[in-house]
Parts: sequence; structure tokens; C-alpha cells
Amino acid sequence: MNAGVSHRNRNDEVLDPVAAYDRLAPYYSKFSNRRSAYLRSVEAHVVSRLPAHPASLLDIGAGDGSRALRIAGTARISRVILLEPSSRMASNVAANVRMWPVRAEELRVGEITGAFDAITCLWNVLGHIPDQGKRVVALKNAAQLLSPVGLLFVDVIHRYNVRSYGVPATTGRWLQDHVAPAETNGDVVARWKTDAGTISTYGHVFTDREMRRLAQSAGLECVERVVIDYETGVTRRFSCMGNLLYVFRRTSRSDSFNARHTP
Repeated sequence: MNAGVSHRNRNDEVLDPVAAYDRLAPYYSKFSNRRSAYLRSVEAHVVSRLPAHPASLLDIGAGDGSRALRIAGTARISRVILLEPSSRMASNVAANVRMWPVRAEELRVGEITGAFDAITCLWNVLGHIPDQGKRVVALKNAAQLLSPVGLLFVDVIHRYNVRSYGVPATTGRWLQDHVAPAETNGDVVARWKTDAGTISTYGHVFTDREMRRLAQSAGLECVERVVIDYETGVTRRFSCMGNLLYVFRRTSRSDSFNARHTP
């Protein structure tokens, strides 16, 4: 989830992302409402790109489940599973919805029966997974759970989003990436200001090149990329004008794994 992001200060208490979401749970709907234009735009883009007659949806980092259930309701998807490791966030989900209380990078894919026509990982959930290697594992797990026609939808905070960060900060990030490239260049602290104080946690903001490399390492290929203005939800032409929504499908490498593990 996007919030106030910056580099770490000496006095920051930076929580593990799951612990941070436990604290955020009582205020999550308020934060969601503030960004409703962007969130609903992403959801509309997802629904319009789903495979024909999708029967199943897995939402990674589902929060309170409201977004996945809206997508499923609009697309008439009957099988919905929410992956949410924060117990307090999960407690806000309706009791009749199936939950997986595990981190995406810790999924035991070989023990899961059945694949998904759609998998969503929205609002920079990928950016709350510390370490590039773990992000690859999470994406690889998602790839292996896609059905033959399945699509994975991931939206992330764009490191070069001029509309969010301004020209000086964006230029500084671009120069750093080209002068001293490192996988940690996108590491930030996400801060959520609540009535009970500020919650700080690990975050990561991405470049398009970085996302494509992660996907390739995970056995995914990009079908489409959409740029969406974070303030208004309007679709933009140029990547520097918004956050990035990706539509991925499995490559032949992932197809081979799925063929070996699908009953």
C-alpha cells in the first residue's frame, strides 16, 4: 500500500510488514477511502482484462478482502481465496470467505490442489516483501498457481513517478540508479499516520526494468503494462505520470511445472 514514503531516519521503529498491518487494521478502511479513485481504477482495469469466464481468484495480500470480493462479484467468480498473513486484517473479512494466513513467499505450492484463472497482488503488496530474492519466490509461487489461461495482476509504486515525487526527487533516484545501481535503491520506509500515531514499515518502490527482470526470473512474461495516476485514477500515457499495473502470464517454463503438479 502506498503511503508517505522516505528513506529511514535514525529514530524510526520500522516494523515487520505483517506486524505493521496488524496495527493498521482498525484504520485500513479510512486509508482505502482516501485512495478510492486509484483503487477503483485498478480494479476496473483488472476486471476488463480477466480471462473469459474466470472461475477462480486468489488475492495475495488481500487486506480486509473488500477489493477481491468486488472484483469477484463483478466478474461472477465463484471460487475466491484470500491470502493475508496479518491476523488482525483477516479478522475484518467475512467468515464465509476462505483465507490462507501465510506470506506469499512462504506458500507451499506443491501442497495446493487446483489452479487460478486470476491472481491479484495489488497496491504495492510486492513492495512489502523485503529482499529481491523473496520477491522472486512470491512471484514464482503465483506463476505456478496460474491455470493455463490464468493471468497475474500486480500494481506497484513507480520509483520514477514525477506526479507523486516531483522532478528533483525523481531525477535524484534516476541518477542514483544509473551511477550506483543496486537492488536496495528502491528500499524506503512506508509511514501511515493514524489516530494512534505513525506506523512505519519496510517498503520498496520499483522501476519498470526491475519489474520485468523479477517477472522473467519468476517464469512470467508481461502481457500488458498500464500507467495509472495515483491521485486521480486516470490512465496515463507516460510511465513517469503514475504507478504501474502489470498483467503477467506464465512462460513455457512455468507451464512445464504446472503440468507436472496439476492432478
